[in-house]
Amino acid sequence: MYVVSKEEKVAILKRTVEEFLPFNKLLKVKYVSADPVKLSVENRPELVGNALRQILHGGVIATLLDVAGGMAIFNHVLETTEFESQADIPKKFGRSGTIDLRVDYIRPGKGQEFFATVQIIRQGNRVSVTRMELHNEEQTLIALGTGTYVV
Repeated sequence: MYVVSKEEKVAILKRTVEEFLPFNKLLKVKYVSADPVKLSVENRPELVGNALRQILHGGVIATLLDVAGGMAIFNHVLETTEFESQADIPKKFGRSGTIDLRVDYIRPGKGQEFFATVQIIRQGNRVSVTRMELHNEEQTLIALGTGTYVV
């Protein structure tokens, strides 16, 4: 059996967030930490959803929350699963996905950098639920999310 080391887990999560998923690359999502999972994105003109107010697009907000929720689940799986080999890790991740995502936009997405953090509400064998928050660099709460994922 193959157990993922802490260093390898961090490398896998970082590579998955920043390099493996094409849409994340387009948004330039950055991996910040694993315990707890924290992701970030810097505001830039092509991510603005309201040109007059210069606020982050709601789709970018929803995406960052969704990716953070999924990575929290993936982080948990990496920590608690004994794989047959290292090659089995992508197979496990490839079968996961978002079942449902709810986003509550609390304030306009004003700021230079945004951070998504996650709490796992329920970790099941097949379905898991997370609660996500998005803050700007001044720790202002921008949005809340609840995600349900197939594991």
